[in-house]
Amino acid sequence: MITLTEAAANHIKKISAENLKNLRVRVVGGGCSGFRYELNFDETRPDDLVFESFGVKVITDPRSFLFLSGAEIDYKEDLTQSGFEIKNPNIKGSCGCGSSFDA
Repeated sequence: MITLTEAAANHIKKISAENLKNLRVRVVGGGCSGFRYELNFDETRPDDLVFESFGVKVITDPRSFLFLSGAEIDYKEDLTQSGFEIKNPNIKGSCGCGSSFDA
């Protein structure tokens, strides 16, 4: 399962284009630690896994789900920065800048 916090769901609802409330989360190769997350708005595909939190669907492909099972997506906003934060229990380490991870 992949979940959203209420703050993340509310931000997605606010910024989603054309009322498309499906957040696609992917794990792709890259970054200094080997893998990185990719977030975008998308339609569901036949092989997608679909989860819902606070009225927002989170979709992912089966391969990415191997890395994302149990992850929680939050949205943080303060005086110095704002953005999504993925709390992933499957990672072994991350780079210093926090943009990539090792699984």
